[in-house]
Amino acid sequence: MKQTIEIKKLFVSGGHRFVGQHGKEPRHFEMEERHSVECIAGKGIIGDRFFDHKKDYKGQLTFFAEEVYLDLCAQFDGVKKCPSVMRRNIVTSGVDLNRLIGCRFSLGELELLGTEEASPCYWMNQAFCEGAEEALRGRGGLRVKILTDGVLSPGPQDLVVLD
Repeated sequence: MKQTIEIKKLFVSGGHRFVGQHGKEPRHFEMEERHSVECIAGKGIIGDRFFDHKKDYKGQLTFFAEEVYLDLCAQFDGVKKCPSVMRRNIVTSGVDLNRLIGCRFSLGELELLGTEEASPCYWMNQAFCEGAEEALRGRGGLRVKILTDGVLSPGPQDLVVLD
């Protein structure tokens, strides 16, 4: 199956804002928008907090649908925060990300494996607004393993499901 996906925004963060902060204030590691990201097989995005996090990590790369972000903004009376508050690397449009769970697929020169939903956590209520965690259940994004090295840039891309 081949379809077009639009890469809208690319983000990395050099540190964890919420991980390890239960019961504490989040750290000040913001997401930085990039014009391209270099993805390394089995490791992640160069410069991101999850790069070489641990062997066979399921979330070397994370996707989030712009359609879900826009729906969330509308659902919460026009709350307008940058989609980077979701702490996902790739903001996309045009593809149901949940359909890629368990699929090996290519995106440009990259080969990827959709591993699971990027489940929302209680921090979403602080990062976006109260109620965001519940509103994002079942549509929190996609966690991915990187199978081949490559570079991603914004714009339309061919997404091909390989199996």
